[in-house]
Amino acid sequence: MSSLNSTSKGSWGVGLRKAAQLACGAMAVLLLSLPLFSQGNAGRILGTVVDQSGGTVAGATVTVIDTERGVTKTLVTNEAGEYNAPNLTPGNYKVRAEAKGFKTIERTSIVLEVGKEIRVDVSRTIGFAYLPGFFHANLRHLPQIGYRVTCQSSSEILAALEAHEQDIGVFCPPARLSKTLTVTHRFEDAFTLVVYADVSSELDKISKAKARMEWLKGRNWLLIEERSNTGQQLRAWMRRQGWRIEPTMQLDNFDLIINLVSLGLGISFVPIRAMALYNQKQKLLRVPLPTRFTRELVVVVRKHRKLPAHIDQFIANVLF
Repeated sequence: MSSLNSTSKGSWGVGLRKAAQLACGAMAVLLLSLPLFSQGNAGRILGTVVDQSGGTVAGATVTVIDTERGVTKTLVTNEAGEYNAPNLTPGNYKVRAEAKGFKTIERTSIVLEVGKEIRVDVSRTIGFAYLPGFFHANLRHLPQIGYRVTCQSSSEILAALEAHEQDIGVFCPPARLSKTLTVTHRFEDAFTLVVYADVSSELDKISKAKARMEWLKGRNWLLIEERSNTGQQLRAWMRRQGWRIEPTMQLDNFDLIINLVSLGLGISFVPIRAMALYNQKQKLLRVPLPTRFTRELVVVVRKHRKLPAHIDQFIANVLF
């Protein structure tokens, strides 16, 4: 978080919600989500005042000043320590924070912009449970930015990035990426084998590992589509483990696969994280195995000398 802090006792700090570089000696911190909501040709500045322990500060005076036009709005934080200055004309602003017993301090050179959009392309093999990590912080910190989200295959995402039709891609990468693209985030995504919970008593009767594997091989298998990068990597791993399976059904969506397994229609390898939003986990049984398949997921953008500020901010707020 970029911030401006005074180390003297009883001072205020003013910062953008961006990362966390707060001086421990500051008595309180004013967090400004700047700029914020776009409404036609207007925007708003809002935020929260908290002390160093994280407690909200009610009754603080916040002054929002349009430095180009000389227009001033004076606000008082509510019981939750929040302030909100709506219907602002895009331009340059400064924000001043004051409270009894604290030194007045202000943040300058705040640029309020509206009407920007980020185009995000998410692979179809990435489940709904992943999306909060991509968008939650950004919707909170950059709600003035619009988001156009689409779901395509990894190859379609790569082509769209190369053609400047998308700004950000999220997918399981191929072995090599074009030199015109760059990876901003990488994380490992572990998988588990899931079966319909009602077969647990039948599976528990099989104690020997070899017999258990043969029983599992004889089930109906629902696998992610083989043409996808995840599908190719998963099948290569399965062959190395001795799982030579001809799937009953191939699908391009893990959320659908999880629901079909819960209905007793087959078994599958699925990402553990994809199960987070499934509200009937009691219908699923995770089968422990000696080894676990893991894929890599990446966030990719086109190479720029300097990323546009709104895209750079979006990337900084991505959480995994």
